[in-house]
Amino acid sequence: MKRNSLLVFLIFIIFFVISFLSNILGPIIPDIVDSFELSIGLAGFLPFAFFVSYGVMSIPSGIMAEKYREKKVLFWAFVIAFAGALLFAIIPSFPIALTSLFLIGIGMAMLQVVINPLLRVAGGEENFAFNSVLAQLFFGGASFLSPLLYSYLVRHVHSGDGSPLISLFNGVVPADMKWVSLYWVFALVALLMVLVIGLVRFPAVELRDDERMGTGETFRELLSNRMVLLFFLGIFSYVGTEQGIANWASKFLQTYHDVDPATTGASVMSYFWGLLTIGCVLGLVLLKLFDSRRVLIAFTAGAVVALLVALFGLKETAIYAFPITGFFASVMWSIIVSLALNSVPNHHGTFSGILCSGIAGGAIVPLIIGGLGELVGLRMAMLFNLLTLGYILSIGLWAKPLVNNATVSSFKDLFK
Repeated sequence: MKRNSLLVFLIFIIFFVISFLSNILGPIIPDIVDSFELSIGLAGFLPFAFFVSYGVMSIPSGIMAEKYREKKVLFWAFVIAFAGALLFAIIPSFPIALTSLFLIGIGMAMLQVVINPLLRVAGGEENFAFNSVLAQLFFGGASFLSPLLYSYLVRHVHSGDGSPLISLFNGVVPADMKWVSLYWVFALVALLMVLVIGLVRFPAVELRDDERMGTGETFRELLSNRMVLLFFLGIFSYVGTEQGIANWASKFLQTYHDVDPATTGASVMSYFWGLLTIGCVLGLVLLKLFDSRRVLIAFTAGAVVALLVALFGLKETAIYAFPITGFFASVMWSIIVSLALNSVPNHHGTFSGILCSGIAGGAIVPLIIGGLGELVGLRMAMLFNLLTLGYILSIGLWAKPLVNNATVSSFKDLFK
């Protein structure tokens, strides 16, 4: 099949939208807490409602894609996300927020499973590695921009700004919940994607053997493999760490340093995701120079130091240290996944589904931090991330992949 550039670009946009809708929760948690007068423990159920959907839908989505094909799964994923965003935009309340986040998470989980095989087919297998990196840059770009959009809307809605767009928001957004305007944007974006997906023709995706979901026997075989469970915990720990920091950093800065979550707090989270994206690019270079396990150990140690500085340093230090933890977290996902798939000789499609279920760590860890925050305060509660980071660091010590990552002997060899 020849390369379909239009479809490749559409897939990049889907990566952008997934990130745009997924990674805004951290910056707006302080506003949600204030608007609904929530305790920190209750606020922990917000990321739980979103990320538990990945544990629910990752494997079923793979089965659905094989049965109903990619276009239908993408179409209904955005319909569900649209319904979730619109529901909360119309009825902003805490119970509806949980329902909305779960529905949006279901949609995002469905998208995550489908788009990588689709990108391989649409862009050509020979371009898949390059396109995957480019897709991650779109993903990171949205994570960088969405907190800035949130900050802009909160500063302009119900502020006397007479521009047509802001005037429209003024009519549908409560004056004491300016941040709800973001969910109207989410609903509009999801609706546009529904229309686009409906109009675009999709190629038939022939899944390779290592991309197919296996039978019940295959699941039983994998789940009896100790390495499968250990790497599942690795993904669980990584996403838990990422979201445990991203969802609570802004609230931490507000609580301990009186930082405005709509301005400085949003900027901190924007740079957290921005540095995470930049780190991905640097990580590609480092993985050509060093064994991936050494890179994982070094970056995890850096994340531990940065997190401790953020939690116990002065205000100015914390504002810089939280984004730096994002930089050090940047290589963890790709290294853990590659070590996992290189440690099991077959059934990679089913194994990938099991690994994707580990994204539910983003539900559990922030919830634990919220619960601990009720008992010992948010600063001490966020130290829970040291446990998940410690587990990630241990992967670099005990992982024994069947195939090591290819490296070059010197930096100049990268450009040959």
